[in-house]
Amino acid sequence: MNAVATAPVLISPEQAGPNNIETVLWVKHWTDHLFSFAITRPASFRFRSGEFVMIGLPGVDGGKNILRAYSIASPSFAEELEFFSIKVEDGPLTSRLQQIKAGDQVLLGKKPTGTLVLDALKPGKRLFLFGTGTGLAPFLSVARDPDAYAAFEQIIVLHGVRQVEELAYRDLFTRDLLEDEYLGEEATRQLVYLPSVTREPFERQGRLTTLVENGRLFDDLGIEARQFDARYDRIMLCGSMAMIKDTAALLESHGLKEGSNAEPGDFVLERAFVG
Repeated sequence: MNAVATAPVLISPEQAGPNNIETVLWVKHWTDHLFSFAITRPASFRFRSGEFVMIGLPGVDGGKNILRAYSIASPSFAEELEFFSIKVEDGPLTSRLQQIKAGDQVLLGKKPTGTLVLDALKPGKRLFLFGTGTGLAPFLSVARDPDAYAAFEQIIVLHGVRQVEELAYRDLFTRDLLEDEYLGEEATRQLVYLPSVTREPFERQGRLTTLVENGRLFDDLGIEARQFDARYDRIMLCGSMAMIKDTAALLESHGLKEGSNAEPGDFVLERAFVG
């Protein structure tokens, strides 16, 4: 892990350019490779749960600003903007971003966008949220949005990681949401959290696609047909390109069609990444 920076990150209007300047509220380091942080939210900033936005820092020594696409992990009604990130030691952005602390400033783009939104899906009964690694981020937003519980009878969060310690936000899904003052009743009744680990012993092991192929996913949910049903199931995908590609192929083989903001479908995926 890189040493924590001691000098505060302060950004001038000239450095910000067309971006907002926002203040870091808190930072949580989950592992040597994963961390989360939250920043202030401009009063004019509007987004749909599941969308992403550009986040960044000013260039070093007067260089060009460095921004990357980050899914917003907080729901659309939240007062702060939360993000879930990897740490890349030599990454142009994350090598510096991982050193931020409360009180520092970051750049925030003004135009959120993305396809991992409820509007891009047809009506259904079950909403599956497939995320690997930090690909869980947009689903932290969707799974905390009351609109998702109003639209679907069941919300299934699948988080695939390599090691158990990488199951960030595990307590959110197994405890915090269930005890939430406003969403607790719905989450207790409708939310299902199914984490899976690939490189260590765990209650559920294997790639997310493997859980679909061998039927374990459907067995855990009590779905006798052991496959997706285009009449009821809607799916969102975010994470590694391998997972997205393989899972999309599986979904299509089950008769589901990809959707978009322009034409809602049975499943949607996101190709925005952080580096």
